[in-house]
Amino acid sequence: MAAIQHQINFALSVADTTLILLHRNSECCGHGPVLEQDIAITNIALDLLGQSRNFYQYAAALINDVVKSGGAAALPALSEAFEGEVNEDTLAYLRNERAYKNLLLVEQPNGDWAQTILRQYLFSQYQLFLFEQLQYHEDTGLAAIATKSVKETAYHLRWSSEWVIRLGDGTGESHQRMLNAIGALWRYTGEMFIPADYEREMNINVELLQQQWSKSVKKVFKAATLSVPDWKIAAKMQTGGKQGIHTEQLGYILAVMQYMQRAYPGCEW
Repeated sequence: MAAIQHQINFALSVADTTLILLHRNSECCGHGPVLEQDIAITNIALDLLGQSRNFYQYAAALINDVVKSGGAAALPALSEAFEGEVNEDTLAYLRNERAYKNLLLVEQPNGDWAQTILRQYLFSQYQLFLFEQLQYHEDTGLAAIATKSVKETAYHLRWSSEWVIRLGDGTGESHQRMLNAIGALWRYTGEMFIPADYEREMNINVELLQQQWSKSVKKVFKAATLSVPDWKIAAKMQTGGKQGIHTEQLGYILAVMQYMQRAYPGCEW
């Protein structure tokens, strides 16, 4: 039972993170600096939606198996979802804030275009290495989802990194905006590399992820004429998202995202 719990929690952490980021990106629809980039970030949100659905479906299948076997009591954080079968909509719309395991980074506000771009880049750089690692995981279900998602994530990374370089090595104003974005978001990056219990049990090599991510970020920042903040400020890093402890921003997101399903239970388009 413990092993299944770790599988569920890990799948939910990935699904929640992509769900919250896609919601943030969808808020940019109609607000991009030019039409082409407006469409690009909206398409990225759609890619993230597909990824999120796949991980939620995977987690739902595991949860339903646990419930059918009489083990629902072992999953107290999801107890509100046990009236009937769990599905992707149940997990997205009928859980409370403390049940979400998304990274704090993705729930941060869009801010200006520089902050939106940097948030996407920092996460996509991490996500690509995570999916590349998951492709070879012993859990074939997770491996299949990761393999399907790698090409999409590689595009997200290429698009966002090019924008980081363009803004960082652009005008004086664009460079300053990137510096401001780093100041606002860097404090949330350390959490990606502090393994939760379920990540350890799923044999996710977080140390390798940090090494790969740090090396790649330094390369992109150098091209963007930006300095990477010192990792010695790790004590100031904000953490807790993987354990369900979030910033106030998540509450605002869920209030909007879950409104229809909460107000009209079971509604369908």
